[in-house]
Amino acid sequence: MKWTAQSGERGSYILDLECGGAGQYSERGVMYSHDVVIVGSGLAGLRAAQELAGNLDVAIITKVYPSRSHSGAAQGGVAAALANMDGDSIEAHIYDTVKGSDFLGDQDAIEIMCNDAPRTIYEMEHLGCPFSRTDENKIAQRAFGGHSFLRACFSADRTGHALLHTLFEQTYKMGGKLQVYSEWYMTRLIVEDGVCKGVVAMDIATGRMEVFSAKVVLFASGGYGRSFEITSNAYANTGDGAIATYRAGLPLQDMEFVQFHPTGLYQHGILLSEAARGEGGYLLNGNGERFMDKYAPGKMELAPRDIVSRSEQTEINEGRGAGPDKDYVLLDLRHLGEAKILERLPQIYHLAKDFLGVDAVTDPVPTQPTAHYSMGGIPTDNDCQVILDETGAKVEGFFAAGECSCVSVHGANRLGTNSLLEALVFGRRAGKKILEAASTAKSSSIDEKREIAAVRAGIDKIVNTSAKEELHPIRKELKNVMTYKAGVYRSGSELAEAHKKVTELQERFKHVRVDDKRENFNTNMLEAIELGHMLEYSELIVAGAEAREESRGAHARTDFPTRDDEKWLNHTMAFRKGDGGYELKYRPVVITRFEPEERKY
Repeated sequence: MKWTAQSGERGSYILDLECGGAGQYSERGVMYSHDVVIVGSGLAGLRAAQELAGNLDVAIITKVYPSRSHSGAAQGGVAAALANMDGDSIEAHIYDTVKGSDFLGDQDAIEIMCNDAPRTIYEMEHLGCPFSRTDENKIAQRAFGGHSFLRACFSADRTGHALLHTLFEQTYKMGGKLQVYSEWYMTRLIVEDGVCKGVVAMDIATGRMEVFSAKVVLFASGGYGRSFEITSNAYANTGDGAIATYRAGLPLQDMEFVQFHPTGLYQHGILLSEAARGEGGYLLNGNGERFMDKYAPGKMELAPRDIVSRSEQTEINEGRGAGPDKDYVLLDLRHLGEAKILERLPQIYHLAKDFLGVDAVTDPVPTQPTAHYSMGGIPTDNDCQVILDETGAKVEGFFAAGECSCVSVHGANRLGTNSLLEALVFGRRAGKKILEAASTAKSSSIDEKREIAAVRAGIDKIVNTSAKEELHPIRKELKNVMTYKAGVYRSGSELAEAHKKVTELQERFKHVRVDDKRENFNTNMLEAIELGHMLEYSELIVAGAEAREESRGAHARTDFPTRDDEKWLNHTMAFRKGDGGYELKYRPVVITRFEPEERKY
């Protein structure tokens, strides 16, 4: 079965979904033209496409084949107050999310997300998502960190996979109503005078650059965790959408807030879902003690992720870690029994077995905090329209949803199971708003040669050069400094060291070389482009953290250990200056019902 494009000035493009065919192309020199271009094919992008396909000419540009999008790596669940448990309510979900965000989340956006959660879950069920069930055939729900009730709807420990494939199947069903440009790499966002006109993208198979003209562009391009040494993020998560936005002269928000998940597989960072603790798993230090009773006695292992990660790191730093180097803690599932582990946590079992040779049925699994989620990103309003500046002015024709965006429902720390929910709720919301916006928008003229030349000039600097620097050492040093100087714990002196090092690496990157000169499937060149993105957004992470002299959520400074609402109840906005530098500005957090209070668990 094939999808065949019927629209667009550029001519036909045929994508064979079963075979991954390269497609057929008309002559060069004519722009692709669509009403809407969506960059990214995870949950947010596909859910938006569901609202648009059949009503508008819609295209999805995706760096990886849609079913490989990073949404599929999410394991534990998606949150909703379904009232399956006495006492739970949408109000409780809202409060838990606000508190979990350490009161940096915008409460109007949080209310939208939590109110829409039950409808979202039932919609996905009706589309065919195979949720795990209770004996009464209700959608099963499990405990998750920071939630007051069992509200994590799940499909064993492959929830993201189940949701992604459900939406992918529905997208496949649309046939010619939607064009998917698989393995195309978005390289540039075109914004002029506050109006978004389209993007430039590269066909990875050929190296050819093309301009995609659109009335509306939606970025749903994922997060930016690859700049850390230990990370659960896919190799594709290099902040492409965020940096394209930033380089187009638009701000990024709250980049200093990067969440570390407590249970990454030791030395690999591969996610071992919070579902393991939701099902009753324990965390043990090297002395065999359940140490969370010292840090969050009311929640134990089910405290929010920022608290559990810091607790683990404290145990390690103070010499109570496990293993010969005392540099990890243990996830203990043995008491759950083999039947429950294989039914509810099969992926976790196989990951531990395959990567560490540990049988979770008989032995505890070595884990450590792993860079997991980006709370910051492209600032938007509650309808996902991108914000131009700290006053809240909007960019015409430009939207963002999912992890690349900052709406901000997660604030300083995301509660587990709220990420899949955000992607679905705001993907749908973006689609509905885009349908409205595109119906009145007009196509804009684009200087195609200028836009492609700008991208080519950047690539030529790293391909056609006699420079001697290699990519790998720069990337390795970046990951090291971000992990150990801007990681779970931070201090002013360490952040200053990190900032100095990132600046040094940026200078070295100017002299990097790419040995592969081919155009087709040039992964060496793509890695160089991605490293440039990683260096640029890493500077913003460090700069925002350096300036924020407090501890809040995932941002924990040893020299400013308390939260300071008087000075820092604000979102950080980073603007790119003409000389390549940056400027930080701030905008207030939206508070509706819940005034900041001490955060205890």
